Amino acid sequence: MKRTLQAGLLLLTGAGVLRVSLFSDVVLRYVKAGLQPYVIASGVCLMALGLIGAVRDRPGRDGAAEDGPGQEPVNEHEHEHGHDHSHGPRIAWLLLLPALTLLFYAPPALGSYTAARDNAKVVEDYDRFDPLPAHGPAPLSLTEFIARAQQDDHQALKDRTVLLSGFVTPNKNGTWDLTRLLVACCAADSQSLTVTMHGVKAPPADTWVRVTGTWHPQGTLGTPSAALALDVTSLRQIPQPPSPYLDRAPAIDS
Repeated sequence: MKRTLQAGLLLLTGAGVLRVSLFSDVVLRYVKAGLQPYVIASGVCLMALGLIGAVRDRPGRDGAAEDGPGQEPVNEHEHEHGHDHSHGPRIAWLLLLPALTLLFYAPPALGSYTAARDNAKVVEDYDRFDPLPAHGPAPLSLTEFIARAQQDDHQALKDRTVLLSGFVTPNKNGTWDLTRLLVACCAADSQSLTVTMHGVKAPPADTWVRVTGTWHPQGTLGTPSAALALDVTSLRQIPQPPSPYLDRAPAIDS
C-alpha cells in the first residue's frame, strides 16, 4: 500500500471513529460511557496522523521527485538494500471495511442473541433497601428488582406494582425475559440481567419496552428461592436508551 493511500485510510478510519463518538452517542453501543473521551481522542489522533501523512507526501515533498544532479535517488538506494518505505503492509487494507462501516452503518448494540448465550450477572448483596414510593408503580432497575426479590426479608415487593424497562429476549417455553446487558469495559465482556415475564405475549425480539406488574408468586419472597419473574399488567414499547448498558430505573411519566 502506498503512503498516500495509508494517509487516506487513516483519515477515513479517524472520521468513522469521530462520527460514532464525537458527533453522536453511537459509541455507547460498544463501550461504557466512561471510555467515550478516550475513543474521541483516538479518532482525533488518527485524523492528525492521516493529515500529517497527506501533507508529507504531496508532490514536491518527496526526496525522489526532486533529486538534483549528483544526488543518489532515494528510491533506488532503498531498493538496493531491499527496502521500499513508500509502501506499507498490504494487511492495512483490512481497516477499510471497519472504517466504512463506522461511517455509513453503525452496528447495533448487543441484544437478545447475546443475552440468550451470555452468563447471568450475579447481583451483589444489598446492605439495606430504601423504602419504595408510597403511591403508584415503583420504578426499579432490574438489578434492584432482582435484589429485592431474593434478599429483602421485609418482602416489600409483595402485592406491590413495579415499573421496569429493558429489551425482549424470547424463551422457548412461550415466556419471555425482560433483559439488560451490563459491561465492565466494552461489549465483549457483557453479562445479562433477566426477569421472566408472564401474562403478556412476547413482543418481537430486541424490542425495548416498559412493563408494569407485580412479582410472580413462586418460591419464597426475600430468599434465593424467589422467582425472578413478573406478572405483567401493562406494556409499552419505548426507544432504545442512549446508554443501553446502564441498568437504570425507568422515569415515571409526568
